[in-house]
Amino acid sequence: MASAPHGTLYIGMTNNLVRRVWEHKKHVMEGFTDKYDVTTLVWFEVHITAEAAITREKALKRYKRAWKVELIKADNPDWNDLYEIIVK
Repeated sequence: MASAPHGTLYIGMTNNLVRRVWEHKKHVMEGFTDKYDVTTLVWFEVHITAEAAITREKALKRYKRAWKVELIKADNPDWNDLYEIIVK
């Protein structure tokens, strides 16, 4: 998730992406994403198991910001909010 194109980035995992993005958008919980207004879903991956998702989340968090930006730009060059795609 991002606060804006090339803005603050947040990486997390969930078992319910639609619900979790909605919570970020509505600032349901205080914390990092609320503080920095990180409300735009710009990229996501789907994994078969929670273990696989957690492993990938940890790996992504180790990468440098520039690598993460390139990952987003490869699939979403305009940094569009993908939330509308997942709620359909």
